[in-house]
Amino acid sequence: MMIKKKGTMGQRIFRQYLLLVLPGFVIFTIGLIVPMFMAVRYSFTSWDGMSAEKVFVGFQNYIDLFHDPNFTSAWWFTIKFTIGNTVIQNVVALLFALALDSGVKGQKIYRTILFIPCLISSVIVGFVWLKMFSNVLPAVNDVLGTSINFLLFGKKETVLSGLLIANNWQWIGYWMLIYLAGLQSVPAELYEAAKVDGAGAIQRFFNVTIPMLAPAITICVVGITTGSLKVYDLLVSSTKGGPGRASTSVIYETYTTAINGRQYGYGSAMSVTLVIVLLLVALIQVKGLKNKEVQA
Repeated sequence: MMIKKKGTMGQRIFRQYLLLVLPGFVIFTIGLIVPMFMAVRYSFTSWDGMSAEKVFVGFQNYIDLFHDPNFTSAWWFTIKFTIGNTVIQNVVALLFALALDSGVKGQKIYRTILFIPCLISSVIVGFVWLKMFSNVLPAVNDVLGTSINFLLFGKKETVLSGLLIANNWQWIGYWMLIYLAGLQSVPAELYEAAKVDGAGAIQRFFNVTIPMLAPAITICVVGITTGSLKVYDLLVSSTKGGPGRASTSVIYETYTTAINGRQYGYGSAMSVTLVIVLLLVALIQVKGLKNKEVQA
């Protein structure tokens, strides 16, 4: 009898947990899983997004992608943007975290100031920096009598630099907090033992700090990389993919192809390709960095 009651109680608890999880699972399925499978299905068709007829074309959309100069240039910009963000944000965020972890006065104030930009929508960030580069900073030029070129969004040669400035300004504080949490979790005994062994500051950094930060590094590298590969909203409010096509990302190209060009089948093939690349990059990074964690 006792066993039966225990089983009944377990079933009741299971049903309660199921009821809690079910709404989120339904929303996740409807909002993500179903559209994903629909995109895969449409990627094998020629469809304008309006007509009822969807012509099956097999892998032709994917074959055309490899011969599409616009898609190639979009990938080239996205890769450069991703590499720039991954390097700059990780290095600068770690430096800020080290500075705050050193016991500097006003740590909470600095931490708040650095974190605030990531609470702002990327669309607003793009609009703010567009105004900064086109109105505010040129006005400062006039006041100071200098001739610094702040119109970074207006030239093909400088638009990437301008977008990197805007994106790094928004997200460095977020990744800084992750590094700071990692630094504060490092046992002080490890540093003391390293000092006893005669290790200097640089040796302690590379032999103690970096290995202990391996989990935080994994989170930051993967997060920054995948986020940069998906850049879209920042471009909508700042460059709109220009000048020309100099700042057109893969997602921006996908949107303009599917929505403006009414090539939903071809646009779906672009989005499926991006998802595959995102998964591969994330898996490779996680596996490589996890191996470093094990070695550490």
